[in-house]
Amino acid sequence: DAIPSADQIRITTSLKSQRGSVWTKNKSIFEFWEVEVTFRVTGRGRIGADGLAIWFTEEQGLEGPVFGAADKWNGVGIFFDSFDNDGKKNNPGVIVVGNNGKLLYDHQNDGSTQALASCQRDFRNKPYPVRVKIIYYQKTLTVLINNGFTPDKDDYEFCAKVEDMVLPPQGYFGVSAATGGLADDHDVLSFLTFQLTEPGKEVPTPDAEIPQKDKEKYQEEFEHFQQELDKKKEEFQKEHPDVQGQPGKTTCAFFLSADDIFETVSDRELRQIFEGQNRIHLEIKQLNRQLDMILDEQRRYVSAVTDEIAKRGAGVPGQQGQGSQQEIETVVKNQEEVIRQVNEMRNSMADTLRLISGAQHPGSAAGVYETTQHFNDIKEHLHVVKRDIEHLVQRNMPSSEKSKCPDLPPFPSCLSTMHFFVFVAVQTVLFIGYIMYRSQQEAAAKKFF
Repeated sequence: DAIPSADQIRITTSLKSQRGSVWTKNKSIFEFWEVEVTFRVTGRGRIGADGLAIWFTEEQGLEGPVFGAADKWNGVGIFFDSFDNDGKKNNPGVIVVGNNGKLLYDHQNDGSTQALASCQRDFRNKPYPVRVKIIYYQKTLTVLINNGFTPDKDDYEFCAKVEDMVLPPQGYFGVSAATGGLADDHDVLSFLTFQLTEPGKEVPTPDAEIPQKDKEKYQEEFEHFQQELDKKKEEFQKEHPDVQGQPGKTTCAFFLSADDIFETVSDRELRQIFEGQNRIHLEIKQLNRQLDMILDEQRRYVSAVTDEIAKRGAGVPGQQGQGSQQEIETVVKNQEEVIRQVNEMRNSMADTLRLISGAQHPGSAAGVYETTQHFNDIKEHLHVVKRDIEHLVQRNMPSSEKSKCPDLPPFPSCLSTMHFFVFVAVQTVLFIGYIMYRSQQEAAAKKFF
């Protein structure tokens, strides 16, 4: 079901039960390689299906049940799974699954029982194309992803890593996709492959260019696909003259009975904003739990020091006991100050959580315009928490590591007592003179009324 065009390949259209794939015609002989893939997954539904896969296998998996490609492959597949089959709410996600040619893919559990590594990323309906970089070097497979929120092509973040992974020395690269009861458009915009060599080794000379006969053959195939596509467009326009020039509307007819899964552009933007706020909410909750743990430890420490004070006060007489008791009291005061600061940080965290909760439940459309202000408030609270934690870490450093500030010299006295009294007397005389002058001016002004 794949449809090639001049600028992209639509692996599957947003129709039910579609399968499509595209593969290299020749095997790659690279020992180490790097692949950069640019794709889009778009659909009108809130939930998509089934997903897209990037392959490196010993044989071409032209068609099959695993995201449109064959099962029991020998190699590795990087799956961008859109639909949550196991109901664990961990989709959309990226899953790395290896196979030796004997295993059947576990669809019901979204491959979680066979996954070598995974990460949860939302790659559907992004403003910019999603970019994936897959690196296989020294038996280590690394997956980096650009989430499609920025036009920066080099803005990759770490997703997954698999070590001690042995892949076939030669294999085919491919991309496949499939749809089920729900459907998305799966478009591949670019697929770049690079050979990696160890530092210091000579770079192998590139092979000769593709023979002219093969070039002509590939060009003929492309033109044939293009002609078939144009014919299908003409047939569709003849059969549906009422939607001529708007073929995208036909896909909506398949979902008229499922309005509850539609979402508008504004709904999609709101969903993405709330997903970002949920991530911030989870991070703050985790930080709050860590602060609770610190607070409990400090309380236990204070109670232990207090018990030690009581024991030493009862059993050690003399000045030495008094000196050690004073030191312990100082430590107790410091720990109480730490507890107070932790409580203040907890209150700040609670205020931040309230701000996020208010942003996640707007009462009207005006809540969208208040989101920026909520994010600014959240940022200020996070800065406060960060500053308090840094101060807390400094307070908890051992006494031997604390930097001792030099004592400030006594400030010199710049004003003697006689000069001070003379200055006060002059100021008093000037103030009384000003009051008398104002009184005379007011009295003179009253004569004219």
